[in-house]
Amino acid sequence: MSMDRLIENIVKTQNPSVVGLDPKLEYVPEFIKEKKFKKYDRTLKAAAKAILEFNKCIIDEIHDICPAIKPQAAYYEMYGYEGVKTLYKTIQYAKEKGMFVMTDGKRNDIGATMEAYAAAHLGLTDVGGEKIEAFGADALTVNGYLGSDGIDPLLEQCKLYDKGIFVLVKTSNKSSGELQDLKIGDKTVYATMGDMCEKWGSEVMGKYGYSGVGAVVGATYPEQLAEMRAALPHTFFLVPGYGAQGGGAEGVSKGFDKNGLGAIVNSSRGVMCAYKKDECDEQDFAKAARREVIRMKEDIISYLPRIAFPD
Repeated sequence: MSMDRLIENIVKTQNPSVVGLDPKLEYVPEFIKEKKFKKYDRTLKAAAKAILEFNKCIIDEIHDICPAIKPQAAYYEMYGYEGVKTLYKTIQYAKEKGMFVMTDGKRNDIGATMEAYAAAHLGLTDVGGEKIEAFGADALTVNGYLGSDGIDPLLEQCKLYDKGIFVLVKTSNKSSGELQDLKIGDKTVYATMGDMCEKWGSEVMGKYGYSGVGAVVGATYPEQLAEMRAALPHTFFLVPGYGAQGGGAEGVSKGFDKNGLGAIVNSSRGVMCAYKKDECDEQDFAKAARREVIRMKEDIISYLPRIAFPD
C-alpha cells in the first residue's frame, strides 16, 4: 500500500518529517516575484508562476533528505485556476524526484460527490473511456465525520491505485476539544474516530503493519498522541503542529512505535520561511529550507530509539 512507500522513504532518508508546501505569495522571495510580475503583470498567473518556481527550488534542495511534501490545496485555490495548475505541477515535480505526496484537502462528502473527490485526488478520471490521472497525489487528508459513507469511496480508490488517506482524528488547533474531546459513552469522539480508522484500514493493510488509512493527530496534544499510538497499532499518523503551533520534538516522539515508525511530522512555515528567520540573502532561500529540514530531522530523531523496518 501507499504507506509502505512512505515508510520506505522515511527509512531511506532516516527522516520522519514532511514539508508542508503551503505558500502564500508573501513567503516567496522578492526577486522571484518581481521576475514574474515583469513578465505577467500583477496577476493571479504571475503569483502562481512565482509559487511554482519557489516550490521547485525547495523540492530540488530537500528531495534527497526529506521523504514527503504536503501541499495544502487552499493555498493554491486562492490563486484561481492558475493556482490549481501550480498544485498539479508541484505534485508531479515532487513525484518525479521520488518524494511521497500527500494533498492536504480535508475533503468531506458522501456518495457520488466523494467518489468525484476520490477520483480527482487519488484515482483516475474517465474521459470518454480514457482513464486520466487528474492530480496524482499518493494520499489525501479527509474529514471522516460523515461516517463510512464518506470513506468507502476513498477506500475503493486506495485499493485500485495503491493510495492512502489521513483521517482527522485529534487535530492540533486550540478549539479541537470543543467537539473531539466530548464523550460518546465512556470514549471520546477522537478515540471513537481513531477506532474507525483501524476498522477502515483493515481493508487496505500494508506489509509493514500499517494500513492505507492514516490519522491526523496533532503535535500540540502529546498525551492524546501517546494514547492514540497505543490504541491504534495499524494506523499511521500525520502529525501537524510542530514548531510554529507550539508542538515540540519530545511531544511528537510519543506518536512513534518502537522502530521509530508510525508517524510523520509536518512543518510548513518553519521550512518555507527559514530564510527570513535566518536573515540570510533571499537568493539562498532554498538552502535555508534544507538547513531547517536537517535541523528538524535531527531534533525529532534525537528522541527516537531508531528508524528501521520492523524485525
